[in-house]
Amino acid sequence: MNRTLSLIVALVALHAAALSCSPKSETLPGANLDPTARSQALIDSGNASFKRADFENAAKRYASATLVKPDDPAAFYGLGMSLAKLGRDDDARAAYAKARALAGAAGDSILGGH
Repeated sequence: MNRTLSLIVALVALHAAALSCSPKSETLPGANLDPTARSQALIDSGNASFKRADFENAAKRYASATLVKPDDPAAFYGLGMSLAKLGRDDDARAAYAKARALAGAAGDSILGGH
């Protein structure tokens, strides 16, 4: 329960940071889309940031995706990868655990059995 609370606090903090740090004229990816499409747009943006080694921005995008669609294991998996790269191992483990739980609940093989 402690890890879940820690993850929720981290997600809220990352989301708040994303909102306060981004210029007001900037629109988050997929802002006008339905939740599934918006979540995917945020994950795609997180993936692009991750590939550029911009792990802080990637974590913000993945965290935003978890808020838009809290049952998407890919968003939590990406968040876990980014948090691990930022050295936030406990938070990363919590995000990975949530991704595994969601993938198992959905019968989804998105995580490749990890």
